[in-house]
Amino acid sequence: MYLNYLELTNFKSHRESKFHFSEGLNYFVGGNGQGKTTILEAIYLLCTTKILGIANEEESITFQENYFNVRGNIKELTENQIFINFNTEENKKKVLLDGKLVHRASEFIGKFPIVLLSLSDHEITLGGPGERRKFVDSIISQSNSAYLKLLLEYNKILKQRTSLFLALKEAKREEFFLQLQVWNESLLKIGSQLIKHRFEFIREFIPYVQKAFSFVMEEKEIPTIIYETILPNIDENEVVSVFEKELANNELAEIVRAKNLVGPHRDEFHFFLNGKLLKKYGSQGQHKTFQIALRFAEFYYIMERTGKTPIFLMDDIFGELDSNRSGKIKNFLSQIGQAFITMTDFSKYEQLHTNKKDSLFMIEQGKVQIA
Repeated sequence: MYLNYLELTNFKSHRESKFHFSEGLNYFVGGNGQGKTTILEAIYLLCTTKILGIANEEESITFQENYFNVRGNIKELTENQIFINFNTEENKKKVLLDGKLVHRASEFIGKFPIVLLSLSDHEITLGGPGERRKFVDSIISQSNSAYLKLLLEYNKILKQRTSLFLALKEAKREEFFLQLQVWNESLLKIGSQLIKHRFEFIREFIPYVQKAFSFVMEEKEIPTIIYETILPNIDENEVVSVFEKELANNELAEIVRAKNLVGPHRDEFHFFLNGKLLKKYGSQGQHKTFQIALRFAEFYYIMERTGKTPIFLMDDIFGELDSNRSGKIKNFLSQIGQAFITMTDFSKYEQLHTNKKDSLFMIEQGKVQIA
């Protein structure tokens, strides 16, 4: 699977940009704020219908314009045409796949798998539990549509329970307690399935992380991941019974605080190197290597589970790496298929020993020059 054409109209700094891409490595080189990352954001949008880090699509419209268009062709067994439009008059995003309107983003997730390695990945290893849950959920959702449906249903249940907690704070009516019991049953059923999926995923994913880590680092450090849910050290076969007991034990506290206190939305994933907790004891270099290994592992996991080769995005990573690790990552990228890479420093590009199949685009103030 690869993206062979991209067209941007009024998308951030790109008023009118068109690209024909190589099936191999595609480099975007330019100074800060020139529109390099915007190209990756557009590719991410095409593959997921989501704009990175922005809840309001209007923020992605070029200044003094009232709409944006992003258009692209992704070639798999057949060629798929994707068109995404947003305009301020309707205040609505329109997504068309091969001319047919896509009504829900969930219909799209996983169809064109994508992996993004960026500087913000430091939040995965250094940030809060929510960042690690988001990372895990993204991988499983792209490779398993059933999990995505469960996750969406689970989030709806959480919202319903929160509404009931607020109602119960106002009035302790019997009908509210009865409704809460119904939603508790749904939470237990759906939540337990999510937890079991996550247990299975972590078992399968750890070998991918270990292989990727050894590829980037020559040292004999062994990474692993420990999944913590409901209670620490819970056995996978005890999930339903423990979950049910914890819901009963926390019912009063949930009502008083009007908050969902038990369930997989509070899960944690702990990263370890040689048995030591990465977040507490890891060096800056170890964190960076772990983050890179996680994304490489994500790529191969999705590819083997779906039979599709994900599009790989790398945003300004080479500037932080020494020449040894840069060379190893370049070797990895040359083996995976299509990748899109932004770089600020042209000298870094020259050090990578690129080949004739690679494409280089120079970006300046939203304008593109093919080198």
